[in-house]
Amino acid sequence: MHSRCSLWLPVVAGLVLVSMTAKPRAAGATDPHTPAAVAGLPLHNDTPNPEGTPPVTAIPQLVEGGNQFAWDLYRELARGEGNLFFSPNSISVALAMTYAGAAGTTQREMAATLHLGTDPDQLHQAMQSLLKQWAVERKDQGYQLRVANRLWGQRRYEFLGEFLAVTREYYGAELARLDFGQDAEAARGTINRWVEEQTENKIVDLIPSGALNSSTMLVLTNAVYFHGSWSRAFDKKLTRDDDFHLGGGKQVRVPLMHQRSRFRHGAVDGLQVLDLPYGNADLSLVVLLPDAVEGLGQLESQLTPERVGTWLAGARSGEVQVYLPKFKVTSSYVLNDALCALGMPSAFAADAADFSGMTGQRDLFISKVVHKAYVDVYEEGTEAAAATGVIMERTSVAPPRPVPIFRADHPFVFLIRDNRTGAILFLGRLSDPTA
Repeated sequence: MHSRCSLWLPVVAGLVLVSMTAKPRAAGATDPHTPAAVAGLPLHNDTPNPEGTPPVTAIPQLVEGGNQFAWDLYRELARGEGNLFFSPNSISVALAMTYAGAAGTTQREMAATLHLGTDPDQLHQAMQSLLKQWAVERKDQGYQLRVANRLWGQRRYEFLGEFLAVTREYYGAELARLDFGQDAEAARGTINRWVEEQTENKIVDLIPSGALNSSTMLVLTNAVYFHGSWSRAFDKKLTRDDDFHLGGGKQVRVPLMHQRSRFRHGAVDGLQVLDLPYGNADLSLVVLLPDAVEGLGQLESQLTPERVGTWLAGARSGEVQVYLPKFKVTSSYVLNDALCALGMPSAFAADAADFSGMTGQRDLFISKVVHKAYVDVYEEGTEAAAATGVIMERTSVAPPRPVPIFRADHPFVFLIRDNRTGAILFLGRLSDPTA
């Protein structure tokens, strides 16, 4: 079996590239460009209905499934060393567009791996609703969140109208025509420039040299950009260089921000939870800090949607002394191997992939899924190539008590969360702020 499942390599910290490559065609096989080869083939009843609205249960199911996929993928990527940052939301959106053209075993594997949990019509409608909610400029509310999708297809290579209608109507992904065969470098430059424009130049060279060739027929891209100002900013005058403990008796000096204010905070199961809202609190940075300096591994072994949900629900608003390092993380991954391990190997196998919903033929497979993400946490707020949010709750007045200290001076897990839906937009860990 010819497969593009391969070792994932951390490179740079949302964007996703899904590159669809044509399979070698056996002698005498029907030319997929001919009308007879693409006529009359349904796309799993995914005919778009822009006026339709998803059932009330479809969006919560989509968010729940997306968060399960986020933690599944985190466990796969966390096998490596060092810092980690990615946008599960960006990956899910790009693969949901790809899923729109899948069939048979490939479709079933993708649905199970991504925890889609709904029929295709409801899935795409629910995704459309979430994308509309996220892709809104809210400068007056303390944050910007932009989402963009685009398809890049080989010139004169025919795709089914049903597939293009789904990606256009539900994901806003128009098809642009490029010539990967005659000038792959020019095509690469065009896609990379689009990516840079959508992410305020934070994601550069998403597609490396040599990644596109004459076999490339389709590239699906998703870009997410987030810029949020803290609801309660850190005073730069209070930032001091201090030790960040790496474990094993090692430490590095880093700028540690500080403030005392009211935040949602909790302490349970050997860890502390802190919710730092942006702007009007639609979105938040959530930090999961193990009590032990070398407790990151134990924390990661406990990470499930249910446990994290319980920890967040248990957080209460109150005065907290917060110490948080300033940090930037950039990450880049080839996700083939991780996605195969999670249960969708056929999508990467030339002799097993079924994306007949794209062309009417089983003539495409995924050659590579590339993801890049970037995050910068500083006194005024956060800038990232993806986003999330949190809701701040009020508690009843309690008798005076000692102010808890949240001192993030050793490795921790963090996420950017949409509090309105509960969706995880970004997810990562900070092992070394100086790396």
